[in-house]
Amino acid sequence: MHQQIEAIIENIEKVMIGKREVAELSVVALLAGGHVLLEDVPGVGKTMMVRSLAKSVSARFRRIQFTPDLLPSDVVGVSIYNPKTLQFEFRPGPIIGNIVLADEINRTSPKTQSALLEGMEEASVTIDGETLEIPKPFFVMATQNPIEYEGTYPLPEAQLDRFLLKIRMGYPSAEDELEVLRRAQHNKPIEQIQAVLTLDELLALQQQVQEVFVEDNVKGYIVELARATRIDSQVYLGVSPRASIALMKASQAYALLRGRDFVKPDDVQYLAPFVFGHRLILQPEARYDGVTPESILRRIIDRETVPVKRYSEQ
Repeated sequence: MHQQIEAIIENIEKVMIGKREVAELSVVALLAGGHVLLEDVPGVGKTMMVRSLAKSVSARFRRIQFTPDLLPSDVVGVSIYNPKTLQFEFRPGPIIGNIVLADEINRTSPKTQSALLEGMEEASVTIDGETLEIPKPFFVMATQNPIEYEGTYPLPEAQLDRFLLKIRMGYPSAEDELEVLRRAQHNKPIEQIQAVLTLDELLALQQQVQEVFVEDNVKGYIVELARATRIDSQVYLGVSPRASIALMKASQAYALLRGRDFVKPDDVQYLAPFVFGHRLILQPEARYDGVTPESILRRIIDRETVPVKRYSEQ
């Protein structure tokens, strides 16, 4: 594994006990230049994980608590008239940061959600007709609670499609939770984290991800998986070409995380449920029967032919 990447993951593990897979997937999204939707119950450490990631890479951390009365200007910023200078001055909102936690994103109105969507997709925001670039790197980790449905606004398909990965954390094991209590008894683990990367080094890693080699037959494999979701009888709406691109980029980042300069079909198979799952819309009867996107994707992966070329670790 790349030493710098491993250092980031080790930092996160100081705060998040027993959640290495979640840490790795979050770093994969960061390196691939994508964003993460984190779905889970309150209190499992979603905020701490994002903060530890931000501290590890010397990033400017911002948090947005989404509520029903939140306005787009509360996200992107607002121009305020200064009577001393007789001019309007722009005061940036919390979206102007490097790593942004969008907490309970589905509790705000679609209009406010769209303000975040522009920033996620274009890495810029529009204020009073002018476009303001968001500094790079820019990474959004949004959380939503799968239990509390009252007062929520389901994320539209267009916004779900902007998230590179969707991850669920789950409760820790009894042993891991006991370790959490031990570490939290006398101090806060988040305060012990030191930066292991500069923003310039992170940008260099993101550039390195783009140079990871993807064989044409692996690209074809990604396309076949995507196409299979569009013709499956239990799927109402399959994944878009944007999802195919997302899976390729995530696979490149995962390969670099594993210390390789090329993508293997195994990388694609592992990441497909995290990249495709939240983009699938199932038929009503499939949902009624308890079918999940993950089960459909597992069936598709088992059915589709894997590229025959032998890939070995280098």
